[in-house]
Amino acid sequence: MSRRSYTFPMTDFSRGRDVDTNFPSRRVDAPTIGDAWLRIGRVIMDAGTESTYDGRTIREVLLATLVVDRPRSDDEVVTRYANAQRLAWMHENFTRHDRVVELGDADSYATRLRDYDHSGRDQVQWVINRLKTDPLSRSATITTFQPLSDTSYIPCVSLLDFFLVDDALHLACYAHSVDFGAKGYGNLVELASLQEEVAREVHGPVGTLTLFVKSAHVYESDFAYMAAVLAAQHEPGRVPHHTP
Repeated sequence: MSRRSYTFPMTDFSRGRDVDTNFPSRRVDAPTIGDAWLRIGRVIMDAGTESTYDGRTIREVLLATLVVDRPRSDDEVVTRYANAQRLAWMHENFTRHDRVVELGDADSYATRLRDYDHSGRDQVQWVINRLKTDPLSRSATITTFQPLSDTSYIPCVSLLDFFLVDDALHLACYAHSVDFGAKGYGNLVELASLQEEVAREVHGPVGTLTLFVKSAHVYESDFAYMAAVLAAQHEPGRVPHHTP
């Protein structure tokens, strides 16, 4: 699908202020989702802070922003270096309405997006209809969070905001946390796929994909895998393996 190039100018409003923070935000700009995964992975592994998540050791970067200029769900880097089983698991999460056993029988993203809280409400179709009716809408915004039923599990990607600029369909998302050692690449693929679907329906090219992540991290169990993926960029013939 063709697209128009559009650059969102960034203004630094902090100049002249005395700002003290223990976690400076990180912005990663990348041409593709595969490059975005590798770049945020590099930042986490090189500059991340040791912490824990649900009792497990992680390396973490807080308040990360990923901006992907040309997102595609069939990304070459992800296909080559990501774990196929993890990709398939995430794809089922976004396309099947079964409960997710690994997440305590929580509703899948497919249910949250296309049958919100089992109400029959298809949020993706609602976004499409809204943008068709009002192409300048800045409130074609949906959530995966179901506060009346989400008591133990809170979906990582909770807000999806679609908008058109010069006919191109852009997507901005918020995630409270993303595990870039095992799931982050799958999240990016599925978000890009959703963006492609909406773009087709509103007859526009695909624009940028922006992901705001409060906690971008890699679990200790995936440190070796992530390091191998990053090292493989300098060894084209090497394909690292993910250890479950």
